[in-house]
Amino acid sequence: MDYVYAALFLHSAGKEISEENLKKVAQAAGVEEDDVKVKALVAALKQVNIDDVLKSATAAPAAPAQQQAPQPAQQQAPAETKEEEKKGGEAIEGLSALFG
Repeated sequence: MDYVYAALFLHSAGKEISEENLKKVAQAAGVEEDDVKVKALVAALKQVNIDDVLKSATAAPAAPAQQQAPQPAQQQAPAETKEEEKKGGEAIEGLSALFG
C-alpha cells in the first residue's frame, strides 16, 4: 500500500510514475524497498488514467448506514471504557481527514 500512496503523491506532484521515482519517494518515507511490488505497480498503472479513477472514487455515493435495533441502555460504564471509546473516535476522525 505504501507504493500506491507514493504513486498518488507523484501523480499529485505532476511527476512521472516510474520505478526510479517510486523508489525515491518510498526511500524518503523510510519504506523498505521491494522491487517486485514497484515493477508490478508501475506496469499496472500504465493502463490506468489516475485522474478518472480519482474522480469516480470521490463521486461514488457512500452506502447508507444500516439501522440497528436499539440496544438497552447500560446502567453505568467504567471510566476506562469511555476513555477508550473517545480515543478510538478521535483516531477515526483523524484518518477520515486524510482521505476525506
